[in-house]
Amino acid sequence: MCLAIPGQIIEFVDEENQLAKVEIGGVRRNVNIGLLDRTTLELGDYVLVHVGFAMSRIDAREAEETLRLLAELAQYHEEVELLKASPGEGQPGGLGKR
Repeated sequence: MCLAIPGQIIEFVDEENQLAKVEIGGVRRNVNIGLLDRTTLELGDYVLVHVGFAMSRIDAREAEETLRLLAELAQYHEEVELLKASPGEGQPGGLGKR
């Protein structure tokens, strides 16, 4: 499964090589914006980033909702892992160790 994550453009780093600095969850990375129409991109815009490339521009509301859902998934995954590590009813080692 492939996943593109919303990131916010905070700087246009290299116009010639079509690179922009994008922030995703507090982490800043240079990404290639060559697949997008540079004339429509502005600082503060959100883009979907996949393997170092901005794939499309999205609105802020969609970006924030996607980031919220990803955070919920991460929290759910952490809770499942904790549950697996805790002793279950009738299980000496936990739910994940049968």
